Amino acid sequence: MTEQQTETAAIQAARSLGLLGAVNARDLGGYRTAGGPVLRAGVALRSDGLVRLTDEDLGRLTALGLRRIVDLRSPDEVRDAGADRLAEGMTIHQLPVFAPAFDLHATLREALANGDPDKQHTLLGDGRAAAMMTGLYRWFVTDRIARERFAGVLRLLADPGGAPLLFHCSAGKDRTGWTAAVLLTALGVDRETVFADYLLTNERSAVVVDAVMASFRERGLMRDPGLLLPVFRAERAYLEAAFAEVAAGWPDFGAFWADGLGLDEAVLAGLRANLLEP
Repeated sequence: MTEQQTETAAIQAARSLGLLGAVNARDLGGYRTAGGPVLRAGVALRSDGLVRLTDEDLGRLTALGLRRIVDLRSPDEVRDAGADRLAEGMTIHQLPVFAPAFDLHATLREALANGDPDKQHTLLGDGRAAAMMTGLYRWFVTDRIARERFAGVLRLLADPGGAPLLFHCSAGKDRTGWTAAVLLTALGVDRETVFADYLLTNERSAVVVDAVMASFRERGLMRDPGLLLPVFRAERAYLEAAFAEVAAGWPDFGAFWADGLGLDEAVLAGLRANLLEP
């Protein structure tokens, strides 16, 4: 293991925010950029949904000085799961990222509603669930409105006084994962570290995923809950698909930043000022 890999592993081990109601909540602070500066702790936070936060959780977030939360969930997700639980003084920014063709929330609802193992296999089996996921990640890059929503998170982080800020979706895996990947890449964090941060979701969410799958089986909702593993897990191939779309559509990441996301040097300068150690 190289010195940088050792440093990354140590950062990841200490990254969790320790929230009981959001097990995938973690800090992007500590990652080193190519130029040398390190991301500050407690300013850029990523998470799964905040619906089940405890009073203790809210106390932890308040102690960090958190005032701004970005919710990337669709209106249907918010309606079905509930709104974020916030402390006094926290402001929510709704930037929904969803597409009917890749609506994981609707797919999960459909799979559980019919209860027919054959229909569930037709919907998710033989690589179809994984194909839907790679399609979703490509859509993150190719869809103009999706790009605008992701860019909106970055603009908020770059605003004077914009941090600390927490962004999240439902599982803190896909939309949140791509937001974090774009942010870290823009700041100069190397690609392997970006992937390592993305895949950390599997470690943080393993207990919850196992419990959900066991529940589906015990309640008779699915004979083979494993069909949903491609949806529940972060896979390197998914993030690779998004970066491949960037490479296919733009000469380099800088061009994607300017033309694809519509962001300029002022936003990048704001991110560096807000998020990097001096």
